[in-house]
Amino acid sequence: MLSGGTVKKKLRVGMIGYKFMGKAHSHAYRDLPFYFDTKVEPVMQAIAGRNQEGVQAAAEKMGWASCETDWRRLIERDDIDLIDIVTPNNTHAEIVIAAANAGKHILCEKPLAMNVEEAGRMLEAVNKAGVVHMICHNYRFAPAVRYAKQLIDSGKLGHIYHFRARYLQDWIMDPNFPLVWRMRKDVCGSGTHGDLMAHSIDLARYLVGEISEVSGMMDTFIKKRPLGEMSGGLNAEIYGDQMGDVDVDDAVAFLGRFDNGAFGVFEATRFGKGNRNTNQFEINGSKGSIRWDMQSMNELELYLEDDEQGNQGFRTITCTEGIHPYAGAYWPAGHIIGYEHTFINLLHELTNGIAENRSPSPNFEDGYRNQLVLEAVETSSANKSWVKIPTTTILTP
Repeated sequence: MLSGGTVKKKLRVGMIGYKFMGKAHSHAYRDLPFYFDTKVEPVMQAIAGRNQEGVQAAAEKMGWASCETDWRRLIERDDIDLIDIVTPNNTHAEIVIAAANAGKHILCEKPLAMNVEEAGRMLEAVNKAGVVHMICHNYRFAPAVRYAKQLIDSGKLGHIYHFRARYLQDWIMDPNFPLVWRMRKDVCGSGTHGDLMAHSIDLARYLVGEISEVSGMMDTFIKKRPLGEMSGGLNAEIYGDQMGDVDVDDAVAFLGRFDNGAFGVFEATRFGKGNRNTNQFEINGSKGSIRWDMQSMNELELYLEDDEQGNQGFRTITCTEGIHPYAGAYWPAGHIIGYEHTFINLLHELTNGIAENRSPSPNFEDGYRNQLVLEAVETSSANKSWVKIPTTTILTP
């Protein structure tokens, strides 16, 4: 309820998919009203999944009021306002376009699409329908990252010269880890590139600006794996003795040039032994530098040249003060928050956007531009050349 006893408008959510990201999104819907005084109240109306037993169990555990085994039926329901898509990449376009045509607001997991052509059709569909849309690049919503953006925009770092990103994991290094959907091109479009590098590209665009050209390389270290499927989180099960070909990248790296002249150095791999989820960036400017690591997500390292000589050096700012973005909604200073809160912060922006009939960033325009960079890196790797990022865009009516 709003102050004075006014009842908030309900935002009835239908989510398609229910595993790793389904769990993260469900938790965020449940906790959002506890931390934020939202302009609309999310209602976990229904969840969809192909397996009746699995989706029913997920609905009961995660707090959804009902379930469906056909995502089309979910979109057709009159008691759904927002469609939340947490399914594999090859299903995004069809679901998004159907949801937009049905007049539903949309939240979609990253990467937005399998390729630029799909991303363009999805962006056109939501623009034509006039629905609110957002893509789930949740790392933008860590308070430290948001504060880094404020520092850059205020000029504290001066002119930006360098952006460096490293996203390193090691969960598929065992050659016997099965060929799950995240390693099948027909389902995911690309491997490490779309899964991890998409996040680094989004952070680069958010913090520094658009990327104008790239030169990349990609490789696949293990060419065959036993067949299997994801079983929860990043775990998987092997199905029998049959082997399959790995047709996506295990690792990717590229150099990039930003529109403002800054240099970009990007690396992503699932073969970084000892790195469970090392998502880092460093930005160097004419007046200072910042560093961030998701595994210490509440901390931002900051260097400023204006500090007195003899006291200069990187300082660590724990971004839990009330002055830091989103932090005031949680605990007293020094009482840290975690991974799950990035999704809550994202949903806070999305629900406000729906209440105000606007699409908060990152939205499908960002997803489309991200896809342009992803595809250019793949082209560069194949052709062993620099590739310019197309400047074409799809304008909102």
